[in-house]
Amino acid sequence: MQLSGWMKKQYPEPNVYRWIGLTLEGVAATVLLLLVLLTCFDVVGRYLFNNSIDGAVELTQIGLAIMVFAQMPIITWRGSHVVVDLLDQVLGNRIIKILAIFSVFIISTSFYFLAVRIYQLAERSLSRGELTEYLGLPAGYIAQYIALMSWVTAACMLTYGAYCVLKDKNVSQSVGE
Repeated sequence: MQLSGWMKKQYPEPNVYRWIGLTLEGVAATVLLLLVLLTCFDVVGRYLFNNSIDGAVELTQIGLAIMVFAQMPIITWRGSHVVVDLLDQVLGNRIIKILAIFSVFIISTSFYFLAVRIYQLAERSLSRGELTEYLGLPAGYIAQYIALMSWVTAACMLTYGAYCVLKDKNVSQSVGE
C-alpha cells in the first residue's frame, strides 16, 4: 500500500487535520517508545548493576504529560470519549444534532479557559524559577506545553468537531465513534 493510501485510511480527516493528527500521534508514539526504553534500562540497571537511572521517575512523569496531551486533540475531535446515548432512540436526529453542537461549544470553551489558567500558572512558575525536584528542569515549560495543547484541542474541536457533527446525517454514531 502506498503512503497516500495508508494516510487516507488511517487519517480520514481533511488536509490540515490529517497532518496535525499524524504529527501529534508521531510525537506520542515516539515518547511512548522512549518511555518503554527508559523503563527497560532502569529495571536492567537496578537489578543487574544495582544502580537505577537518575531521574527516571521524573522523566516518566514528563513523558506521560507529553504523550497524553499530544493525543488530547485527536481523541477530542474524533469523539473518542465515553458517550452515553441512552436517549438517542427517543429523541429525534435534529435534537441530537443540537445537543452535539452544544457539546462541541462547551468542550471547546472549557478547554480554552482551562488553557488560559494553566498558562497563567506556567508563567508564574517560570517567573519564580520553579524547578523539578530531581533533575532541576524548569517546571513552567511543561505547563506551557499543556496549555498550548489545550488551546489546540479547543481550536480543533470548535472547527473540525463542529464540522463532523454538521456533516453527518446520523449524529449519534459520528459523535461517539
